[in-house]
Amino acid sequence: MNFAHIWAVYFSATGTSERGALAIANVFGQAEKGDLTRFDASLPRTEFGEDELVVFGAPVYGGRIYKGAAERFRKLKGNSTPCIVTVTYGNRDFDDALLELSDLVKELGFRPVAAAALIGEHTYGDIQKGRPDGNDLAEDAAFAKNVLAKLQQGDLSEPEIPGNRPYKEGGNGGKFHPLTAESCVKCGLCARECPEGAVDPENFLVNPDKCIACFRCIRRCPVHAKNMDAPEYREFAEMFTKKLANRRENAYFL
Repeated sequence: MNFAHIWAVYFSATGTSERGALAIANVFGQAEKGDLTRFDASLPRTEFGEDELVVFGAPVYGGRIYKGAAERFRKLKGNSTPCIVTVTYGNRDFDDALLELSDLVKELGFRPVAAAALIGEHTYGDIQKGRPDGNDLAEDAAFAKNVLAKLQQGDLSEPEIPGNRPYKEGGNGGKFHPLTAESCVKCGLCARECPEGAVDPENFLVNPDKCIACFRCIRRCPVHAKNMDAPEYREFAEMFTKKLANRRENAYFL
């Protein structure tokens, strides 16, 4: 089965959802990136045809897809467009997030033919460091090849996805908001890259009322001025790291 265009459309504050979506999408051909992470993000077009394939990627926030990601996806329209839905979570559980994403894209006119819950390095603590790793990405590619084989047989059936309706409460940001050290050189990168426009473009401080605690600014700050050097966070991160120490594996649904 040949597609006119392959898309990886994702919200990915720290890059894990992007990597998983691209690892799957690129098996079908050179994928075009649809990065909806930044607060000012947009795609060159928002409607997709029946002869295209879209791989969606989003992070799990408290067992749901992040509400801001859902808002961005709602601007898109499918026309019975085949798609693969993926969510990335940091080793606890994906709960209702994958089912929610599948329901959402169906509402928007897409047709889920496969789904995946992928492990990624957690934003907090030292949980599943370096994941997705090479083995994870190889598993993603093998899964994509199985999806391709399914589609080549003319099978566009929807997979059975675990989860509950109504969905559990979740999808909100975290409670820890990055601090700004005096070493800040005011380059403005954090303000430009923030998913919710939570960084003041003049003083570069974080607005806690807008911040979703994705730590994108911490990961991207070139001088490490953005930080979580706070006793409350350090204590939580140590506890959380121990609690989620056991390795979990990716889950795929055809």
